[in-house]
Amino acid sequence: TPLLDTIATPSDLRLLSEAQLRQLADELRAETIDAVSVTGGHLGAGLGVVELTVALHYVFDTPRDRLIWDVGHQAYPHKILTGRRNRIRTLRQAGGLSGFTKRAESEYDPFGAAHSSTSISAGLGMAVARDLDGRTHNVVAVIGDGAMSAGMAYEAMNNAGALHSRLIVILNDNDMSIAPPTGAMSSYLARLVSGGTYRGLRETAKQLAKKLPKFFYDKAAKAEEFARGFWTGGTLFEEMGFYYVGPIDGHNLDHLLPILKNVRDAETGPILVHVVTQKGKGYAPAEAAADKYHGVVAFDVVTGAQAKAKANAPAYTRVFGDSLIREAAQDDKIVAVTAAMPSGTGLDLFGQAFPTRTFDVGIAEQHAVTFAAGLAAEGYKPFCAIYSTFLQRGYDQVVHDVALQNLPVRFALDRAGLVGADGPTHAGAFDVAYLGCLPNMVLMAAADEAELVHMVATAAAYDAGPIALRYPRGEGVGIELPEQGVPLAIGQGRIVRQGTRIALLSLGTRLAEALKAAEELEARGLSTTVADARFAKPLDEDLILRLAREHEVLVTVEEGAIGGFGSYVLQLLAEHGGLDRG
Repeated sequence: TPLLDTIATPSDLRLLSEAQLRQLADELRAETIDAVSVTGGHLGAGLGVVELTVALHYVFDTPRDRLIWDVGHQAYPHKILTGRRNRIRTLRQAGGLSGFTKRAESEYDPFGAAHSSTSISAGLGMAVARDLDGRTHNVVAVIGDGAMSAGMAYEAMNNAGALHSRLIVILNDNDMSIAPPTGAMSSYLARLVSGGTYRGLRETAKQLAKKLPKFFYDKAAKAEEFARGFWTGGTLFEEMGFYYVGPIDGHNLDHLLPILKNVRDAETGPILVHVVTQKGKGYAPAEAAADKYHGVVAFDVVTGAQAKAKANAPAYTRVFGDSLIREAAQDDKIVAVTAAMPSGTGLDLFGQAFPTRTFDVGIAEQHAVTFAAGLAAEGYKPFCAIYSTFLQRGYDQVVHDVALQNLPVRFALDRAGLVGADGPTHAGAFDVAYLGCLPNMVLMAAADEAELVHMVATAAAYDAGPIALRYPRGEGVGIELPEQGVPLAIGQGRIVRQGTRIALLSLGTRLAEALKAAEELEARGLSTTVADARFAKPLDEDLILRLAREHEVLVTVEEGAIGGFGSYVLQLLAEHGGLDRG
């Protein structure tokens, strides 16, 4: 009988013997591969943590013990083990399971983590709440080595070390970026230093050393730390107040289980367990792929071949990347900055063309924005290409370091508007509102891929202050692309179709739908004008006031939240006597 069929929740898993866990992990990996082959989604990260997922739920008393996955896209195996296996093939579908952890979805998801590097902060908050309540459960944060490139992770560790709260951080190192592959010796050392005997001896030695003069005590403490650091690494984490254990092989249950038990039973403050895993582990096509099948569409399990959707038009991301390359070929002051998303933002192409002018700063949007501000202050033309929702993470820097100093940083906001399967955490609904309220900011939205080419040229030519262009994910409308972008007049929209009674004013890629709506209205005898605003800031006041004056109805169309483009238009009309046509 397949063991996975007997597991409804982790309490069932804890009834198994340790000897059965290897078989369970193999079945869990196969189920994860099969499910994602149907739905698409993030595969490589989940395959890398199968054994870790099994070990954590076996050793810890979830959901009483809090388990936070950071980023949540590695949590598919976790979802299968926590009562959601029967819905796992609804991943990323309308009404189905989220592609990330989500509090509203399960008591086994104590914190939503669709953007990275938040788990240690949230976990520390939970640990402090536990201590204030006088409770005793564990809090475990599993954070990827990529997520550890964000400053917030270190801010949280620094605070956790100072508070000396009982918190367990599992560093999932799947990039070999921090430690070399690990073997039996390092596993033995990790088991040794995480065990009660060593910690007890260490505490006894500390008490004895305290009786020595302070100078000798400090030297003894440093000597012990560096001796342990020499064998096991981790001195940086020790400096931040964490007890470091590792590195250990994250695919070897014989190594994981005793160490996690030791850590679970430790009475000490914060502990960091360094686990080395392989992204895509156990699925040959993923292991062989350069991206380890990080994100996939539906695929054939046997061959690994992904279903190729026939593209009718180039993707906006690709159009942006190609346009920026053309501009940069003519202007050597143009540089590109991204925050760990070179392919997602189209800057991988730019990086191949201009390797010395491309900067991937890691998952560090705050740094990316201020780094770009520094480049702009010295006369360069930085294009800061960041997803709309990820730029939210660098908001103070956009306000304080760019807008208030009026520095000409160019913001390319990919994934603006609705994003489909990634869900609300990745939908770029707020950027028109959060950028439009800032001084000196110019804010454009492309109606189609040809407009995007012109807007890249506009941003390249605009040196008077910060400027942002927003565009969605997915492919364009199939319009012919211009050979070369031509800078647009700042703050000027355009009439696309002239009518008399109804005016539709569109910002961004809903223009095609606005034109369809106009056709339907026309068929019903309602003559309709369609305009493309192009700019949310500054508004084309003359155009908007003319539309309001000359039509019976004015409707704004946008992909965004209340407080954005429609609100700006309403404010303009209010300032000019509302809809008074006199």
